[in-house]
Amino acid sequence: MDMKKRITLELRNRSPAEVTELVLDNSRSADGEVDGLTDEFTELEFLSMVNVGLTSLTKLPSLPKLRKLELSDNNLSGSLEMLSEKCPNLTYLNLSGNKIKELSTVEALDEDEEDYAEEEEGELDLAGTQGQKRKREAEDDGEEDDDEDE
Repeated sequence: MDMKKRITLELRNRSPAEVTELVLDNSRSADGEVDGLTDEFTELEFLSMVNVGLTSLTKLPSLPKLRKLELSDNNLSGSLEMLSEKCPNLTYLNLSGNKIKELSTVEALDEDEEDYAEEEEGELDLAGTQGQKRKREAEDDGEEDDDEDE
């Protein structure tokens, strides 16, 4: 089933502004882009697009209340920096199973998030790189080794 049809079915006779959760897993994107999702989904807090064939997020609309975004098992390889602009309240992002080869691709997104990621609930959860990110955060937060205390 294509993504547009799936969105229509998921609406269940509601307007897009009434939807807070939208699961489009295993629907198909015809051109590798987000298709059928508009900025009318003003209340959307959770969006899952697992295994839909995405290669780009350039057509992702502005989703001001989106907090959790599942994008695992797609063909994404970059162009993530615009997520912080389109989804300013994003606190969880799952990119596992994509074609991201360089940590710098994800770090660019993390740097954009720095302004409001100071609070614990504002941190990004980047599945697949979380262990490395936590290690860096621990170092940045000034956690010291026992050797330094002597």
